[in-house]
Amino acid sequence: MTAEINQPIPKTYAKIDEATKAMGFTMASDIFTCSLLRTLAASKPGGKFLELGTGTGLSTAWILDGMDSTSSLISVDYDEKLLDVANKFLGTDNRLDLVCSDGEKWINDNKQQTFDYIFADTWHGKYLLLAEALTMLNQGGLYIIDDMLPQPNWPDGHHEKATKLIQYLEMRSDLHLTKQVWSTGIVVAVKK
Repeated sequence: MTAEINQPIPKTYAKIDEATKAMGFTMASDIFTCSLLRTLAASKPGGKFLELGTGTGLSTAWILDGMDSTSSLISVDYDEKLLDVANKFLGTDNRLDLVCSDGEKWINDNKQQTFDYIFADTWHGKYLLLAEALTMLNQGGLYIIDDMLPQPNWPDGHHEKATKLIQYLEMRSDLHLTKQVWSTGIVVAVKK
């Protein structure tokens, strides 16, 4: 086993990556996380997917690459400039709904929706409104977060927030949880 992906990379990935670097955006998910997102997406044929924190669409491209033609993905971000990049390279995919909204507002306005797969890559749905996001997860649904290992761009005090988040997830009796000391630190949970 190697640290290489050794799998086809989504067609749009290189262009999105180039645009992301040109913008100076450093908060995108790494390629290992993205590869896992694609693999897990393939386990949910006909699934309803949610991504909280689109960024420029790097992880979005991988999720879409793992989804089948009958699946759908809602991807939410509040930053129009970042979403412009995602829209430029992914906007023609009819399975994708890119939404420009504050995460708190979007979750509160859409609590009645349920999903088979949630990738929470922003504050809302991860550190804020976590219980609400998990309520939106169907039985057997996947909840995925990354950046749980210390990162160079973490602000002071963030390590404690990450630790409390993990402790909260571990205490929930409605989740099967796996913590991976790999990539940037990934947690995958399945709702019982």
